[in-house]
Amino acid sequence: MRLKMLRKQKNISQLKLALDLNTNQNTISRYETGEREPGLKELIKIADYFGVSTDYLLERTDNPKMNV
Repeated sequence: MRLKMLRKQKNISQLKLALDLNTNQNTISRYETGEREPGLKELIKIADYFGVSTDYLLERTDNPKMNV
């Protein structure tokens, strides 16, 4: 998952992201290390937060744009 890359590109800490997504820093850390995977609702929240498609977030495409 591209979460860590997107977070670092925006210069956002794990804590800030966690607060913005209404979760905790440990959860974000586990998503980034692959120890845990986000559920569908969380995945959509993360994609919306960064303005990318879920397919881009999940590395299924290299096109970050959302198809509307």
